[in-house]
Amino acid sequence: MQKNRRSTTALAAASAIAVCSAGAAQLAIAACSFVLDGSGPLGQDIGGGRHLVQYTPAGKFLPADGRAMDVASWYIDAAVATEVIARHAARGQPSVIDYEHQTLHKEKNGQPAPAAGWLHGLRWVEGRGLFGEVEWTEDAKAQISAKQYRYFSPVFEYSQPEGHVLAIHMGAVTNHPGLHGLEPLSLLAAATAAFLPAPQEQTTMNPLLAAVLAAFGLPNTTDEKGAVAALTAVGSIKDLQAKAAAGEAATQVATAACTALSLPADAKAETVTAALTAAVATGKPNPAEYAPVAALTALQTQLAALTAKQLDADIEAAIQPALADGRLQPTMEPWARELGKTNMTALTSYLATAQPIAALTGTQTQGKQPENTAKGAHGLDASEVAVCTAMGIKPEDFAKSKAAA
Repeated sequence: MQKNRRSTTALAAASAIAVCSAGAAQLAIAACSFVLDGSGPLGQDIGGGRHLVQYTPAGKFLPADGRAMDVASWYIDAAVATEVIARHAARGQPSVIDYEHQTLHKEKNGQPAPAAGWLHGLRWVEGRGLFGEVEWTEDAKAQISAKQYRYFSPVFEYSQPEGHVLAIHMGAVTNHPGLHGLEPLSLLAAATAAFLPAPQEQTTMNPLLAAVLAAFGLPNTTDEKGAVAALTAVGSIKDLQAKAAAGEAATQVATAACTALSLPADAKAETVTAALTAAVATGKPNPAEYAPVAALTALQTQLAALTAKQLDADIEAAIQPALADGRLQPTMEPWARELGKTNMTALTSYLATAQPIAALTGTQTQGKQPENTAKGAHGLDASEVAVCTAMGIKPEDFAKSKAAA
């Protein structure tokens, strides 16, 4: 017996034709052939010119001649049969039944390979095995009825090492159920391969893509284009670090400018703008009352930082409820924050249409207020106070911003 390994091309599907044995996902001509006289010589008549012919027994089965096997046994049950039946139906055309497996040899011996019948469908009979709905040709009916042919030999594909039957490819009426030493299928002509399915490549997700999707809470059906879009929205680590450093520097300059204008450090942008405008309008400022020109110029440059500070509070107010009710997953929080900084309207629109995840909408406190949600004099709960602490914002100022929003 010769074998060829499966490759990624259709003919090098690498099946070795052997009597009841072959390699992984290979074909076997089974020596466990069936006598064609169990329910009449043609099989059980099921009407419509078709007969029910047994292709395999149920459960584990072995070749009749006791030859060496590359699996412990072949196996089929109702569950395995369901897949075999579906694969056969998906072909959309009947499988051939010939004489003495001549279809496998016609290109080599030059002899014709007439059909003895056609397999139109498969069915599972519990406790008995896999049966085929066969339409015999008139010549085959005559020869089988005259006992010129006595056995039926199926050609099937099976897995290794399990030995599970995978697909039925063809069959033959024969008087020699134990056929030895057939040539590997790769040595036969293309006509034989017409009965072989193209190998089905298993589609596996790129591990890196899978990790990215998991990190962003995206479904496994997201393609690479969608994953790239999510990564692009967040930006590179270097960009994020640069933005964080710039924000810190802007806060320092803005604080210095507010001090120079005798304004509180948490003054709103409008207040700072008014003070700056007044300082410029009066011409030469009184050094005892106004900040130096350099400080005012720096303040003009950093007004955006104050606006960004207010924007951070708005972003926080939008994101925290979304995290709490499941509209936004924790893995998406960095992306949402970056989106808010660049387009607050887009973030608000996204959160307005996002659907909460059912598993995150319930509470473990049975509707009772958690202990850490008690509000202080400023009206903020523990989580909001934590946010203020992390961002360097006074709870009172955040409460005012929250009330004004």
